Amino acid sequence: MEAKEVIASGAGSNPKNQLSTPASLGINVFFIIYSLLCVIPLVLIVMVSITDETAVVTNGYQFIPAKFDLGAYQFLFKDATQILRSYSISIFVTIVGTTLSLVIMALYAYPISRSDFPHAKFFTFFVFFTMLFSGGLVPWYLVYAQTLGLKDTLLALIMPLLVAAFFVLIIRTFFQTTIPTAILESAKIDGAGELTIFLKIVLPLSLPVLATVALFQTLTYWNDWFLSLVFITKDGNITVQYLMYKTMLNIQFLANNSTAAAAIKAAGGTFRFPSETVRMAMVVVGIGPIIFAYPFFQKYFVKGLTVGAVKG
Repeated sequence: MEAKEVIASGAGSNPKNQLSTPASLGINVFFIIYSLLCVIPLVLIVMVSITDETAVVTNGYQFIPAKFDLGAYQFLFKDATQILRSYSISIFVTIVGTTLSLVIMALYAYPISRSDFPHAKFFTFFVFFTMLFSGGLVPWYLVYAQTLGLKDTLLALIMPLLVAAFFVLIIRTFFQTTIPTAILESAKIDGAGELTIFLKIVLPLSLPVLATVALFQTLTYWNDWFLSLVFITKDGNITVQYLMYKTMLNIQFLANNSTAAAAIKAAGGTFRFPSETVRMAMVVVGIGPIIFAYPFFQKYFVKGLTVGAVKG
């Protein structure tokens, strides 16, 4: 009993591992303010998206809507079929693209992280070179559109983002600095092949870096609209981000085009588009799935940090 009391009283008693009360309070206040600065803009976007357009133009952006109105969402979802199809395209591209890119980058990073691989320096420089120089937009387009024939296909939305040189180097560095060489040598002595070592030893110990890269790749694929602009000509294969981009351009064109205004007025209509509220509604529609999915992703990300740690 006395031993337990001594251990309990001695746990955490090292002053080097403790913060003073003012310092702890200051850190907590800082992160509370930082969190609010991240959340408040999102709340404002949602509130503006459900506000009447006239009230926004008159009173500006407000956290409490002066007049509640879902007209922006009704305007967006007039073509609900297209939005749902674009959502499905974005979800498919994000899941498949993130999975394939993670596998390919890990497979590339593993051999160049091994000191016994004779061509490690060459292939490391090969991937690093792509960070410094690019072939240009036109050759890049010709390779995917004509040489590979990927125009108007979903592969055109996946392949250009499969490998990021920066992430390859990050994964390679993690393999080199975190995974003990003794473990790999012991596995070889026990008769394990390179594929077995990679799948059963390297990957389980690398969950932190893999989860981090997967998170960034997920955001990259979900937020991408440029590939749809360049390679896709059929509306059936565009992502939700590009669909929102096209919608905003159409609204701006109609709002600024005097011919369109005259035609609408001649037909007895009112020439007023909910441009501000629609802009905010598009942001909500575009980031909604990521916000709802991130907490679940974060759970596995934190789990990877603990499971992947080398424990003594």
